[in-house]
Amino acid sequence: MSGVLAGPDGGLRCPWGLATEDYIAYHDTEWGRPVHGDDALYERLCLEAFQSGLSWLTILRRREGFRAAFAGFEIAKVAEFGAADAERLLADEGIIRNRAKIEATLANAKTLAGWGEGELDALIWSHAPAPGRAPKSTTEIPAVTPESTALAKALKKAGIRFVGPTTAYALMQACGLVNDHLSRCVARDLT
Repeated sequence: MSGVLAGPDGGLRCPWGLATEDYIAYHDTEWGRPVHGDDALYERLCLEAFQSGLSWLTILRRREGFRAAFAGFEIAKVAEFGAADAERLLADEGIIRNRAKIEATLANAKTLAGWGEGELDALIWSHAPAPGRAPKSTTEIPAVTPESTALAKALKKAGIRFVGPTTAYALMQACGLVNDHLSRCVARDLT
């Protein structure tokens, strides 16, 4: 089914948002709602990178472990992590222990620590497209757009690692740059 489905409360939702209680909560209260602030966007950027090749549910269920492991995703704190922290993270069962993703997360913090306050927020949000027609089914939702391709290129040019057009689009969806809640979804007008 690619259209809205009735949830446990009878409200119509995007079909992916009904798979588990974790998804219902994330879908209803977070996905597609505008996120601002460099640390908050850094967290979402990191989590989307860790999700690459995995289920979002895997990341969502380990989110608190990620937050604990990466100092709440405070850019300034993560930028101070060194080789010993990288080894600690590789042994941390509360996160995804992928060396390339961990190294990218640490390198990105070091890069972002040199930016002025609000620069990451401004860069990401400068790629928000004009609002479009609400999708009626999940088949109408793209995995990549010209804006996500441009955002990925801009982030890479600025020294940010492990972000491609698909990851950038997932970030845009998660952070409310685009509203991909289906047209009859109860959460569509809450974003």
